[in-house]
Amino acid sequence: MTDVSGAPADVLHTLFRSDQGGHEQVVLCQDRSSGLKAVIAIHSTALGPALGGTRFYPYASEAEAVTDALNLARGMSYKNAMAGLDHGGGKAVIIGDPETLKSEELLLAYGRFVASLGGRYVTACDVGTYVVDMDVVARECRWTTGRSPENGGAGDSSVLTAYGVFQGMRASAQHLWGDPSLRDRTVGVAGVGKVGNHLVGHLLDEGARVVITDVRDESVRRIVEQHPSVAVAADTEALIRVDGLDIYAPCALGGALGDQSVPVLTAKIVCGAANNQLAHPGVEKDLADRGILYAPDYVVNAGGVIQVADELHGFDFDRCKAKAAKIFDTTLAIFARAKEDGIPPAAAADRIAEQRMAEARRG
Repeated sequence: MTDVSGAPADVLHTLFRSDQGGHEQVVLCQDRSSGLKAVIAIHSTALGPALGGTRFYPYASEAEAVTDALNLARGMSYKNAMAGLDHGGGKAVIIGDPETLKSEELLLAYGRFVASLGGRYVTACDVGTYVVDMDVVARECRWTTGRSPENGGAGDSSVLTAYGVFQGMRASAQHLWGDPSLRDRTVGVAGVGKVGNHLVGHLLDEGARVVITDVRDESVRRIVEQHPSVAVAADTEALIRVDGLDIYAPCALGGALGDQSVPVLTAKIVCGAANNQLAHPGVEKDLADRGILYAPDYVVNAGGVIQVADELHGFDFDRCKAKAAKIFDTTLAIFARAKEDGIPPAAAADRIAEQRMAEARRG
């Protein structure tokens, strides 16, 4: 079904009329010579220029890509607000398989589209794009972060993303058990790519017991070779059922918490790096009803965006790490607000973020 413009009606409903909409601007980009098809979504510039990564993914349809861009951009508004950044939320998606479609010509064309927005949107890496790609985009667009140190950037943001998640875990432990230490706690990490790999290191240094899983055998093998004490679960379904699991850390793609996983989850805390972990509205209540403490994903995984935002002002790792360490205090404040208001932590985080954005608009 389409409306008079030919666009899918459900996409336009999301954009203009649903509670998930309210975006300021959505740009459809096409460069036929390179094969570029992209969507740039700007949700809010109330706090400053929209900041968010570029996802390169083989979507099943253009409508699915637009919907993902809208959802991701909205999430970035909340993430940036909770991270205390002077940035609004935006996100871009490039439609296609990065393994076959990505080229220098395509990335340069994409950079020109971002540049045409005049700084309303600042881009960075996301799923399917990397530091080397941002170096290419930056040749056409000065509003590009996540670049290599050789090109004036901060490099890989996964280090501080993992550090922030670790701080969120410590805050969760403090709230639930009265002690931030993770020593002798059993933590299950689903997805041990760049972020998950660093997170495992933090956990082992802290004295935690770690169980991992990943769809990529080579990622699991790399971790086990580095850290022989790490246990391996066959898959995520097995991991969430591990007896005695204290903390579950989803660090792969979104939708990890839903109607099938929440009822069988053995952990008492969920705190991970993946974006959009709640499969649908209401999951946060299901977790609370089971007595499972959920650390909102966009709060604890903000270390990466803290890093790329700092790059715009001349990157300083120690300054960024100090900001990422504050995720501990922010997470505790969310739990306190949730208890005070009698709502799940995810709803409390939304309220705090919305309050900051509303105050900025009034100012």
